[in-house]
Amino acid sequence: MAPSPRDASPRLQEAMKQVQEEVDKKISRLLPETDLAEAHLYDAMRYGTLNGGKRLRPFMVVHAASLFNVDPVRARRAAAAVELLHCYSLIHDDLPAMDDSDMRRGKPATHRKYDEATAILAGDALLTLAFEIMADRDTHPDPHVRVELVRKLAVASGGHGMVGGQMLDLIGEQEEFDLGTISRMQRMKTGHLFAYACECGGILGRASDPQKKALCNYAYDLGLAFQVTDDVLDVEADPNVTGKPANQDAQAGKSTFVSTMGKEQAKARAEMLVHQAIRHLHIFDGRAEMLKELAMYVLERRS
Repeated sequence: MAPSPRDASPRLQEAMKQVQEEVDKKISRLLPETDLAEAHLYDAMRYGTLNGGKRLRPFMVVHAASLFNVDPVRARRAAAAVELLHCYSLIHDDLPAMDDSDMRRGKPATHRKYDEATAILAGDALLTLAFEIMADRDTHPDPHVRVELVRKLAVASGGHGMVGGQMLDLIGEQEEFDLGTISRMQRMKTGHLFAYACECGGILGRASDPQKKALCNYAYDLGLAFQVTDDVLDVEADPNVTGKPANQDAQAGKSTFVSTMGKEQAKARAEMLVHQAIRHLHIFDGRAEMLKELAMYVLERRS
């Protein structure tokens, strides 16, 4: 289990800890240990998912779903699926052909713990399992809801979303991006899956279009703020706290908010984005306090 997040309020710490524990239990059941010939693959899948992590995206799924009184069992299944997809992206991002990172969450990256081929297959299997879970009747009895969950997840994670954003990230190692292109890249790479995590709760709860739009807008601003703070942490945080090497972006020659705006302006932009994100939650009349506190945590985090 990951430690309680630094700089979070006691209430948020407890809420995040609860989601971490519940989602980790669900993931562990979805990825059972086996003695079959392909056990090595499942070992790598478990290592890449149950090796720490804040579970921010599952937290957003669970607490967005709670706004619409969604069955917690269904919300946790969807939350686990989103986290499996996120972990697949981390396993692949760490590969030598991508970000070439040897460490993840303070431990050897999956391809270093196992090997590159196993890491690729583990990521592939986690990606497809996420869609299998969303399409399963146990996630929601209404097939129309399940189709919407699958369709929106495909958009958020594919070429117009996370994967496309990662491609831009790689191009940014060779080309200098302006602020607009960096913002678009991070909206695709991080923001789309954040938005899906929040909208997922609304889809499960058959929320109104204005409510789902508010959740998406909140998440897009929060996702961008998250990436801005990530860029700042890359240049000023202690690797012993973050669990990954410092100055990776600069060494790779990547275009970031810090390289384009400077550290202090980047921090100011993150603060503006977080307060903008919180304003989108006003439609819920004070019932989205955990999502509000999550936004403040993203601004103040140290890892």
